Amino acid sequence: MIFVAEDWYDYELIDAGGGERLERWGQVVLRRPDPQIIWPLTEETELWRKVSARYHRSSSGGGHWEYKTKLPERWTIGYRDLKFYIHPTNFKHTGLFPEQAANWSWMMDKIRSAGRPIRVLNLFAYTGGATVAAASAGAEVCHVDAAKGMVQWAKENLALSGLSEKPVRFITDDVIKFVQREQRRGSKYDGIIMDPPSYGRGTGGQVWKLEESLYPLVELCTTILSDQPLFFLINSYTTGISSTVLSNIIELTVGKRHAGRITNGEIGLPITQKNMVLPAGILCRWEEDDA
Repeated sequence: MIFVAEDWYDYELIDAGGGERLERWGQVVLRRPDPQIIWPLTEETELWRKVSARYHRSSSGGGHWEYKTKLPERWTIGYRDLKFYIHPTNFKHTGLFPEQAANWSWMMDKIRSAGRPIRVLNLFAYTGGATVAAASAGAEVCHVDAAKGMVQWAKENLALSGLSEKPVRFITDDVIKFVQREQRRGSKYDGIIMDPPSYGRGTGGQVWKLEESLYPLVELCTTILSDQPLFFLINSYTTGISSTVLSNIIELTVGKRHAGRITNGEIGLPITQKNMVLPAGILCRWEEDDA
């Protein structure tokens, strides 16, 4: 199954080929590499040549942006009633993964239809796309990320969406240490979201490797789920990991404690000029049976 983020207005994946994406972010058109695009670019049209900026990979790792026009330091795009700041970073990213709108829409519907107060924990929360979505739907949210700059960006996105007064707690900390503390405190959450990196380091230098660390973290998170959890969502961009692996992990942890429905698959973006979908990661969702 593939979950496609189809209802964007301010974002568009115009074309894809030759290892690159051609994307519109508001009024800004960017050209970026993508390892999933292994088919050729059939024709480098004027659209491809007249971009605002292009990211070039370096043979020694990393890369740089080549700016064709002067861009603002950051600009705003919207998804439904949500607003986000966009800023090209040194690692080719822009501060937002637009394919995640498929998950935002799903969780917003779940929260709004729950008919009860919902507490959500967002782990490895980056610039807060899911945090803003959950808060806008009426959830109380705890946002956790080890990078101080990303947490600040998320706060600014929440304010940009007019949601500063919503009950959102921002935590800069190692995710595992934070969950362990919440377990000791007896804290409970109705929804848990995580988007773990392939590799990383916590605030105290702790090493995270997805293959070694994901199962223990998900197992730990089951101890802070409420008695009537609403959902559990894992996203991953780690190459070589199947969504079935995520499904197996959820089945052996959350599924052991709570009856519910598990779905897994890819997440993707429609390519306007090709009538195709670009896969952009994998996910697994657990949700309560009567959802």
